[in-house]
Amino acid sequence: MYNGVLRRFLTMVATKQGCDASAETPYRGRLAPSPTGATHLGHARTYIVAWLRARAANGTLILRIEDLDAPRVVPGAAARIVDDLRWLGLDWDEGPDVGGATGPYAQSRRHDLYRAALARLSSLGLVYPCICSRRDVAQNASAPHGVEGLGIRYPGTCRRRPVREGPRAAAQRFVMPEPPPDVPDVRVAAGGGGPVSAAAWGGDFVLRRRDGAWTYQLAVVVDDAAMGVTEVVRGDDLLPSTPRQLALFRALGSPPPRYLHLPLVVGADGRRLAKRDGALGLSALRDAGWSPGRVRGWVARSLGIVDIGPEPTLATLRERFSLAAVPPEPAVAPPVVVGGAPPREAS
Repeated sequence: MYNGVLRRFLTMVATKQGCDASAETPYRGRLAPSPTGATHLGHARTYIVAWLRARAANGTLILRIEDLDAPRVVPGAAARIVDDLRWLGLDWDEGPDVGGATGPYAQSRRHDLYRAALARLSSLGLVYPCICSRRDVAQNASAPHGVEGLGIRYPGTCRRRPVREGPRAAAQRFVMPEPPPDVPDVRVAAGGGGPVSAAAWGGDFVLRRRDGAWTYQLAVVVDDAAMGVTEVVRGDDLLPSTPRQLALFRALGSPPPRYLHLPLVVGADGRRLAKRDGALGLSALRDAGWSPGRVRGWVARSLGIVDIGPEPTLATLRERFSLAAVPPEPAVAPPVVVGGAPPREAS
């Protein structure tokens, strides 16, 4: 089956025929968790919205495990993520546990696709070797400051010089068009949006690191293209990555999906919930007495759905959810999620 997926992908990039993310194309969405820690309330909110969008469109929902960053993968985390999603009541139509036509559904098993994409981009003259380290870039006085989430903008040092690999292996960088592509159709928060300027989000970026590892930017584009994803639902912290991904879609000849960027879930201090900050995960909430309905109730209220009771079903959320009602501000997690053990629910 994987060979069939690879053949279709190679044909797509060779003929520049991809999935059109227009309104007439059957909806294909995805859940794309990384098994690097616990699934927290912010993830749950995004996954519920992705599920609601797919089910409202009578579309297909894909579960893809993004386990590309091997040193950070936590043993057993992928299975716990599936358990957490099932506990919330979510289901999907393709994934590692249910199969499907566009697998494998773990990035660690899709290296041939990334290799094929890199070869295609190289043949187009859009990739060059780079031996600059992060320190080299940071110390370059001419390197302009980047934006949060993207780091320092690469000044193009190795693009302007021949590079010969020696003791230091070379990374592979993509030639980012200037100006970078603006983001169309993006809904930043509550049904708003319109085009978002990407003027500050340019700079060539790495597709394959010096240690041979594939980067998120390449893998997510290749996988979304190969799986025919038509809409991506994610947090607005990933908005600065979107121009890079749009540039890759264009270079590979595949129409990009629509993007829906949601406001993040933050703690009382305004910082986003994050695995590395020890934000309380769904499994801990469950162990402490939270029910799936209670989690869904908090998520529903954070999305502007009111008067639904404390423990709504997904069917109720499906009937009541409206993108236009989502508040534009970040959602503040209840204090029990930000620190300390949550109290058990009253029996």
